[in-house]
Amino acid sequence: MNTGHPVPISLEPPAERRLRALIEQGLPLVPRPWQALAEQCDLPEHMVMACIRRWQAEGLIKRLGLVVRHRPLGITANAMVVWDVPDLDVAELGRCLSAEPVVTLCYRRPRRLPDWPYNLFCMIHGTHRERVLTALDEIIERQGLQAIPRRVLFSLKAYRQRGGRYTAEERP
Repeated sequence: MNTGHPVPISLEPPAERRLRALIEQGLPLVPRPWQALAEQCDLPEHMVMACIRRWQAEGLIKRLGLVVRHRPLGITANAMVVWDVPDLDVAELGRCLSAEPVVTLCYRRPRRLPDWPYNLFCMIHGTHRERVLTALDEIIERQGLQAIPRRVLFSLKAYRQRGGRYTAEERP
């Protein structure tokens, strides 16, 4: 009997491990990335796609996203702006900031009192500090945020960037 729901696909454990390892390296930059992964795993494309859907349903994969290694592109003025927003206003301000074109990331975190009163974080990336600070000033003016306490923290070091990990890393 067909209920309209796809039957979950389970691959043989070696095939699943291979597919997970390939996904950790990033999706191939080709018109049909699932097909390319399928070919590397010696599987049909529909089985790879069904397996990925199952992993999403199980919560193994929460989302697929893009990791941009921005420093090689000349984007070296990277500021994390931290805000001390009243708790009742943080969700709305987060939505407003995330809608700003220059804000590349915006999220809420718990305060760590007494030393860290900030509960809203947003990233602004740019090629020059002055441009980033000007963009921030424009956001503050446009959104009426002059009275909200904040700090601007520019990155001093680039840490290793990588996407999701789905397999246990071997330890030396």
